[in-house]
Amino acid sequence: MITTRGRYAIRVLLDIAEHDEGKFIPLKEIAERQDISKKYLEIIVKDLVAAKLLLGSSGRGGGYKLCKEPKDYCIGEIIELMDGPMAPVSCLKNDSDPCPRASSCETLPLWREYDKLTHDFFYSKHLNDLMK
Repeated sequence: MITTRGRYAIRVLLDIAEHDEGKFIPLKEIAERQDISKKYLEIIVKDLVAAKLLLGSSGRGGGYKLCKEPKDYCIGEIIELMDGPMAPVSCLKNDSDPCPRASSCETLPLWREYDKLTHDFFYSKHLNDLMK
């Protein structure tokens, strides 16, 4: 499931991309435009800065701006950064132990197909695809 954190991270990055004038954008402005709590966004942008998706500056004239072009922000990567793996079942997560039933599981092909569909969908979309 894609959480609020994942959805809001995409909205923050998209807002910054659409209002980019070459200078830092204050978080207060982003929060107002997106109708999201500034306190909650502070938590989200901290993770985006740590992942080097945003550049932050404090003080007068501070705020946030993108580190790269909108076309270089993959939606799937943003979601997985914020929410963890998108695997629909635990046995498909990269860090899970091998499932003892994998060779006889009749439903595993269904989950693999679903996992591939969602992965391919979100990894084929980029921030610039969402821009107005």
